[in-house]
Amino acid sequence: MHSNHLLLEEPIRMASILEPSKPSFFPAMTKIVGTLGPRSESVEIISSLLKAGMSVARFDFSWGDAEVHQKTLDNLKVAVRSTKKLCAVMLDTVGPELQVVNKTGKAISLKEDGIVTLTPDLEKDASSELLPINFPGLSKAVKKGDTIFMGKYLFTGSETTSVWLEVSEVSGDEVVCVVKNTATLDGTLFTLHASQVHIDLPTLSENDKEAISTWGVKNKIDLLSLSYTRHAEDVRQARAFLSKLGELSQTHIFAKIENIEGLTHFDEILQEADGIILSRGNLGIDAPPEKVFLFQKSALYKCNMAGKPAVVTRVVDSMTNNLRPTRAEATDVANAVLDGSDAILLGAETFRGLYPVETISTVGRICYEAEKVFNQDLYFKKTVKYVGEPMTHLESITSSAVRAAIKVKASVIVCFTSSGRAVRLIAKYRPTMPVLSVVIPRLKTNQLRWSFSGSFEARQSLIVRGLFPMLADPRHPAESTNTTNESVLKVALDHGKASGIIKSHDRVVVCQKVGDSSVVKIIELED
Repeated sequence: MHSNHLLLEEPIRMASILEPSKPSFFPAMTKIVGTLGPRSESVEIISSLLKAGMSVARFDFSWGDAEVHQKTLDNLKVAVRSTKKLCAVMLDTVGPELQVVNKTGKAISLKEDGIVTLTPDLEKDASSELLPINFPGLSKAVKKGDTIFMGKYLFTGSETTSVWLEVSEVSGDEVVCVVKNTATLDGTLFTLHASQVHIDLPTLSENDKEAISTWGVKNKIDLLSLSYTRHAEDVRQARAFLSKLGELSQTHIFAKIENIEGLTHFDEILQEADGIILSRGNLGIDAPPEKVFLFQKSALYKCNMAGKPAVVTRVVDSMTNNLRPTRAEATDVANAVLDGSDAILLGAETFRGLYPVETISTVGRICYEAEKVFNQDLYFKKTVKYVGEPMTHLESITSSAVRAAIKVKASVIVCFTSSGRAVRLIAKYRPTMPVLSVVIPRLKTNQLRWSFSGSFEARQSLIVRGLFPMLADPRHPAESTNTTNESVLKVALDHGKASGIIKSHDRVVVCQKVGDSSVVKIIELED
């Protein structure tokens, strides 16, 4: 097991834990991904979510059509302009998701120890005895004794809205199951998950490709969440598909690990992907419950050492209907931060929950408190040891910038970047202070028109712990040493002052290029 990242200085006064935290412009270094939906589609609510700390908006295409999502995204753009807060856009694919189709929409009651048959015949109506499914190959994939879970939002933890089935017989194309708990399924579609069973369907479905090539291209999505990633080849195929779609060749792919198959091939997937999403809802039913914590800690460690962002899901499910999380959920959020998560992804809590804004505020406050006791010194030493020697030139510079910032107690690190690579390496070493990522636009052409790059890189860093991007004026290159009022550095420092993270006499560490050299310098601000 890896070293503990919790730092508690002894002796600690228990009463001091209750002292209120100082207000901060940045509520937490850990980022929050919010899923937008029926309860969070208006400009007013989205603006409140941005102010509360949401930095990535997730659009889940397993629900709703492109027209519905477009309306919400248009509202997001209005909210971004009014709040002046950047927000990245993530498209979440459906993938090889199995579904039960209930055409009538009538509630279906299943009783414990009852018998229900799963059939691929979609012409039949769903009932307590027969459930049509969208996958004709299920009977070939499962065997007697296998476990199947089913629910409207895939296992909220409530045993009255989700059901556990055990395969008792395979008869032709149909699968006969014993119902293991009493439940009522309400709605037209229910998600079905066959535990530890390989489903022979493509990871990127034709519907997914259609959504990406139309809605995704139109809106220049920053991040693609690749649902049910099971092999590195899944990521390679998705990247090849994106490369044919113009600017989407820059879109970052986050492999969503949802089952044992994905965990088994985790190392190869991590090499190919730009980031990882640990989908604990599905993982929690595919893996033995007592193993889930170990999968989480191991996966986050691997992501941290690779310098790739890791996202954890399903942390405060109860806030879908309640104003406060449970004690276990609050602890779970903090442990995700201490384990090394870059971001927390909220699904039902913001998508259909009663308290979307309060949920983001609460999660942000928990993350902030956990970050205060994160043992950065131990983490830094472990990361340096893992990387080994000789380091690459860029990794040496960026790790030195972090160490210098900690030694001089800098208020902020300012890093100039065009590709985003340098600033991500800084984030890899988990500095205790915010990192202002000053993205320098670059002029490019497709031989038909000129355009500036930079906006993709800026928004994509919004899912990385500790990074806070701003776009620089393209007239001032990253290697500028100009000290006039128009210099990029002064603009960045003014932004920091306006944000309240920099004040007079603070020290700031700057990482930038000067000519052909990379330079780390320490400056002390005057009055």
